[in-house]
Amino acid sequence: MSKPSKTQRFLYNTVTGRCLLKVLTRPKVSDLGGRIVSSRPSRLVIRRFVKKHEIDMSQCVKTRFHSFNDFFTRELHQAARPIPSEEEHLFSPCDAHLSIYPIGEDTSLAIKNSVYTISELLGGDEDLARRYEGGVCCVFRMTPRHYHRYCYIDDGVKGKNHRINGVLHTVHPISGARYAVYSQNTREYSVLSTRRFGEVVHMEVGAMMVGRINNYHQEYRFRRGEEKGRFEFGGSTIVMLFRRDAVRFFPHILESAARGEELGVLRGESLGEAVCALNGKV
Repeated sequence: MSKPSKTQRFLYNTVTGRCLLKVLTRPKVSDLGGRIVSSRPSRLVIRRFVKKHEIDMSQCVKTRFHSFNDFFTRELHQAARPIPSEEEHLFSPCDAHLSIYPIGEDTSLAIKNSVYTISELLGGDEDLARRYEGGVCCVFRMTPRHYHRYCYIDDGVKGKNHRINGVLHTVHPISGARYAVYSQNTREYSVLSTRRFGEVVHMEVGAMMVGRINNYHQEYRFRRGEEKGRFEFGGSTIVMLFRRDAVRFFPHILESAARGEELGVLRGESLGEAVCALNGKV
């Protein structure tokens, strides 16, 4: 797990900081920050950022950028993030720190220091939430250094986007001690009817300085590995919900989850297999 920055510790662990959060978590503040990092002068910090986070620029489709946000939403060569040739494999939709949580029979789950219900995550859709009783929730937490584009995990059909407006806390675990971040932050979700994993909820959660979630499609027929969208500047999170008996994770993934750890993964990295494929039903 990445350590919280000095700024994050101040904002979430001090009284003064928590007072400031009432202002800083407002979407309008993130909108202002977005305009700043989209300005031409902001490109002057790119070189320092690349050096600090040891980003491999040889993987990028282009190396000249109009602004910091242009760099932040950079596209990588396909060879830098290949998807597995095994079509039954579940792979990561993005570069992230991965955590996996079981969904209880009452559709509740504990993420870090907060307890959620699936209905809360979905903005109150009880009928949809009940379909995931006994299933699995995957949380892919991105930091500013990560590649912030994400893709579809299988072939299938996408439903419409459902946007839930909220505030914009950091998604670093430090915020979870006091705030139910994933049910308070601005987020957008859609239901994917996939070929190998059944009905999957794919949710994008915005974060402080990342109010903009840029999904490319509304209702849409997609292909495995096709880009679904991207986040603009800052940290952010992908939450995926799988129904009971949809996927069987590989042992090293389960071991990490059992220890309560975040596991570093890259877009396209294999995480498990479709249960229907293991049963010979694909």
